[in-house]
Amino acid sequence: MALYAFAAVLLMWVLVCYKMAFGEELLPFWGRGGFALEQKYLLSQGALPATPHFRKDGSEETAMTQPYYPMASLVYFQFTFAAITLILLAGSVLGRMNIKAWMAFVPLWLIFSYTVGAFSLWGGGFLYHWGVIDFAGGYVIHLSSGVAGLTAAYWVGPRMKCDKERFPPNNVLLALAGAGLLWMGWSGFNGGAPYAANIDASIAVLNTNICAATSLLMWTCLDVFYFGKPSVIGAIQGMITGLVCITPGAGVVQTWAAILMGLAAGSIPWYTMMILHKKSSLLQKVDDTLGVFHTHAVAGILGGTLTGLFAEPHLCDMVLPVKGSRGGFYGGTGGIQLLKQLVAALFVIGWNLVSTSIILVLIRSVIPLRMPDAELLIGDDAVHGEEAYALWGDGERFDETKHSTSPQQTPTRSPLDETDRDGAVGITVQL
Repeated sequence: MALYAFAAVLLMWVLVCYKMAFGEELLPFWGRGGFALEQKYLLSQGALPATPHFRKDGSEETAMTQPYYPMASLVYFQFTFAAITLILLAGSVLGRMNIKAWMAFVPLWLIFSYTVGAFSLWGGGFLYHWGVIDFAGGYVIHLSSGVAGLTAAYWVGPRMKCDKERFPPNNVLLALAGAGLLWMGWSGFNGGAPYAANIDASIAVLNTNICAATSLLMWTCLDVFYFGKPSVIGAIQGMITGLVCITPGAGVVQTWAAILMGLAAGSIPWYTMMILHKKSSLLQKVDDTLGVFHTHAVAGILGGTLTGLFAEPHLCDMVLPVKGSRGGFYGGTGGIQLLKQLVAALFVIGWNLVSTSIILVLIRSVIPLRMPDAELLIGDDAVHGEEAYALWGDGERFDETKHSTSPQQTPTRSPLDETDRDGAVGITVQL
């Protein structure tokens, strides 16, 4: 699912979606689609044509955003943000969504959902010019993927009961390695948001790491206090919620505020995932496989709200089109910024609920959204004629009745008989 999404998003991005998100304005929330393929265009200086901001009297307050590198770099950089959004969303429907339905869903959701949020908040849409702060994607990426993921999980339906009862990580060491890569890569995620290696990028990278560290420690402490022991997976979850929480404000808050945001990121999503989820009948009915709603939607809206409180005026003037913006903590008109952040969150939530539902209902009329139980019993890898892990004993010989990857076969253990006394007993695990 992730591999397909990455490839499909890239092709759709250069064919139509980049300009829908960062091109000329078609509607206040949507850009005019078109190719991002021409050599002359890709080698020209980067520019976001809808970003010049004007005062009420018509005079220019903020010039067009023009990075000092070619459009090709800008197109690819923004593609990675779009791709990761759909990959995050996939975590909510993991283990039971029909791959054919997913193949239809990815381009449609990219066109009708992602590009709307990206243009509205980043590309020069109405929320951008209103002065809403989403420094590196707390709303565009994380709130969107969390809400859309929960919505998709509702329409696709739950996993089988046996899969839900016990779903441990396949390999904790690999999860830990992936977490390290994620933490390291997030510095480029947030540090690249200003489109330059400048002061704002520098503070964004530092704030990103501080918030992640604080959140990880907070989540771990809560695990120890509530469950009596720390958890590697819990620490990873805390790291992720910290990274998500700081993303909307990484370059506009002071470092002490990043610590406070980390404390909130390590506690509030922990509560919604570990406590509230088990008490809420609504959340219990919707099978969000990897808890994307908690780690991304909850942490994303939390970060956007706290940015509305802690956005520092001088840092805001460096990156926002509306000069004089400030968080509520700094008095003056700061309360307005908090209101803007909340309104933007409601827009993103509402749009993703509606657009995701419409897309999935339309797909459902043609393609089943969920794999049938008979296939899920075999495993979502095995139905493709593949095995995630093929475990063979020394000296074991291939036996089609035991080792076939046909969907009709079920996981088997080889009996110790005349055919395999010369070697170890083989086990084929089909996932």
